[in-house]
Amino acid sequence: MPTPKGAIAAGHPITVAAGVQIFEAGGNAFDAAVGAVMASFVAEPMLTSVAGGGFLLAHTADQQDVLFDFFTQTPRHKRNSKEIDFYPVSVQFGSGVTQEFHIGLGSMAVPGTIQGLLQVHQRLGRLPLSVVAEPAIAAAQSGVEVNEFQAYCFHILSPIILASDAARQIYVTDGKLPQVGDRLKMPELADSLRYLVAEGARGFYEGEIAQRLVRDCQEQGGYLTLEDLAQYQVIERQPLMTCYRGNTFLTNPPPSSGGTLIAFALGLLSGLDLSAIAPHSTAYVQVLAEVMRLTNQARQEGYDGRLYEGAIAQEFLAPDHLAKYLANLSRFNPRLSPAVNKWGSTTHVSAIDREGNAASVTTSNGEGSSYVIPGTGIMVNNMLGEADLHPQGFHQWQPNVRISSMMSTTMVLKNQRPELVLGSGGSNRIRTAILQVISQVLDFGQSIEAAVSSPRLHWEGGVLNLEPGFDPLPLQTQEFPFNGTVEQWPQQNMFFGGVHAVTCDETGDLAGAGDRRRGGAFARV
Repeated sequence: MPTPKGAIAAGHPITVAAGVQIFEAGGNAFDAAVGAVMASFVAEPMLTSVAGGGFLLAHTADQQDVLFDFFTQTPRHKRNSKEIDFYPVSVQFGSGVTQEFHIGLGSMAVPGTIQGLLQVHQRLGRLPLSVVAEPAIAAAQSGVEVNEFQAYCFHILSPIILASDAARQIYVTDGKLPQVGDRLKMPELADSLRYLVAEGARGFYEGEIAQRLVRDCQEQGGYLTLEDLAQYQVIERQPLMTCYRGNTFLTNPPPSSGGTLIAFALGLLSGLDLSAIAPHSTAYVQVLAEVMRLTNQARQEGYDGRLYEGAIAQEFLAPDHLAKYLANLSRFNPRLSPAVNKWGSTTHVSAIDREGNAASVTTSNGEGSSYVIPGTGIMVNNMLGEADLHPQGFHQWQPNVRISSMMSTTMVLKNQRPELVLGSGGSNRIRTAILQVISQVLDFGQSIEAAVSSPRLHWEGGVLNLEPGFDPLPLQTQEFPFNGTVEQWPQQNMFFGGVHAVTCDETGDLAGAGDRRRGGAFARV
């Protein structure tokens, strides 16, 4: 059997197909990842955008590890809140469950996605940018058939789509949102991508697109200025590195939060011998829920308030700090946390090639601000309107800093080669979803397909959420985690994240899985 050129997992078959086309054209994992993310702007438009933010964790064939941070930035200057276009919309999830989001021009943070992708391509890509962008441009021009998951996204986020004429022009036809089987065409976005291929990042941050965006912000109640855009920079960081079961774990460092919290949870798990329990047993549920509870507690006690301190990750993950929580695994009383964000508009791409290059990239547009830059087909993010990202309250943000995120681009290396490349969407469930897939693979020897499809749980705010597939829980007990609210979900759900992962074994064979909870797909070339 010939050695595969590469493998890619992502949130939509069209996103994966873009990566496949790029691999077949001779591209490496970074070309494939960048092109796939561009295609996701078309195939997964309510989850990501040219004008959103994200991270790409790169491992190169010569064993260099780089975290490209292109998440959104707070504006440099505030305005009188009475001048700001910032308002709530209520999203209905069914069964009486609702959630409030904030949108409008005042919800838009400085975008980073397109500059990040172009910088990754320039640094690590092999093919011309025109070749890398072509699958996305073709998909936008000819249209993408709407699948069930994307139709659900359009339905759930209809209050945001319907809040502006420009968004309605893209997504509404004859008074209806896109339905399963409809073909969604985005010709203006195709033209924008062609323009950005020709002009580079300058076209977005200083050129005509920037001028249109800033003019509307100044006239209609947004914060963004030409200075905000022109001064935005991708930050190349050293990934957070720790060990788990003899493997090297790489992820996002602070001020991003998710990676450090996964590392903390793995640190707790590493102090436990899981060999005597089954992966879907009640004992495993108890262990995971306890680890999640203690991680949340440690976050409240010594992490959230110190995000921008230089040594916070090292101190937070230090053995003596972990030991305090390990000693309390069975005795700690849960404390309530803020309400859970049930949506989590995020998507992920994992790619690996036969040379040993690997990319884990997570991007998001929040839910979208509803504002579309005129003539571009590009909806801008609403990251200043995300309650999860601003626990101190809206409009209390510090000017000109990276917004913290739960995004956790992740790799596990064995002998300095990537054996597991993964990430997830899902707001606060990103870190627990990734934690569980890693545990299924490394603690229980599951294949990546089995690990991604395994049932998941999430504990937060005194509520234990469980997918079907775990052993039946005790009917009567006062012990954590069954002494609070237990939500038994009738089927697997996007609430529990969307882990798209690829693996490489010792023989060089590539495998992977796209999470069906979020319409994921996988291909090996």
